[in-house]
Amino acid sequence: MKNKIVVITGASSGIGWATAESFSKHGAKLILCGRRKEKLKELSLNLSTQSHILTFDVRDRKAVFDAFETLPDEWKNVDILINNAGNAHGLDPVQTATLDDWDAMIDGNVKGLMYVTKALLPKMIKNQKGHIVNLGSIAGKEVYPNGSVYCSSKFAVDAFTQGLRIDLNKDGIKVSAIHPGLVHTEFSEVRFKGNQERAAKVYEGIEALTAKDVADGILYMTQVPKHVNVADLVLLPTRQANAYISNRKK
Repeated sequence: MKNKIVVITGASSGIGWATAESFSKHGAKLILCGRRKEKLKELSLNLSTQSHILTFDVRDRKAVFDAFETLPDEWKNVDILINNAGNAHGLDPVQTATLDDWDAMIDGNVKGLMYVTKALLPKMIKNQKGHIVNLGSIAGKEVYPNGSVYCSSKFAVDAFTQGLRIDLNKDGIKVSAIHPGLVHTEFSEVRFKGNQERAAKVYEGIEALTAKDVADGILYMTQVPKHVNVADLVLLPTRQANAYISNRKK
């Protein structure tokens, strides 16, 4: 991992932040991407290796491509892309959900991931090497009540990952996805529009995964031997059986 150039989207919090810390400890040089420049600066100051900050919203196609065009030559040969940026908005049945929530999830979780991938592929293909790790979800394997569009977005990530793996197989580029279950981050606060009381209930009675747990999984996937690809990894808390069944303490 030493001196490899790693791009992490959504690096300003949660899994992205923890992944940056983990990869930095193993010697990687990091391109930190996100919308909150001050948070990215704070993260950068806490890392032990070189980093470069790119501030953009993955939902903005032009901003994505323009941002990567600004990379200095010494940062352009990306070894690993971690497509972590994403969101959940609302937990509602289709008939009462808002279209703005749907757009935010589809544009961020699906189109944004595709834009970033597309922007970095030419250099990876030219170099005939690289590794792309997409952040999926257990919600991309199983549908749960009131999560139809969020689940749809993560099913799309899973399908895109599988198709991308086929398309890039001849180019020597690994393509993987990691699918976490319940992770204690800002996820639920965002989903419930800042309602901390409702968000807290999501984690009651269960020891959820931490952002570091997921980061450790990503690190493992990228450190296996060159001839090995951990193509698909589902990561759950011990007390979580699937997308909507958990053994919670009373």
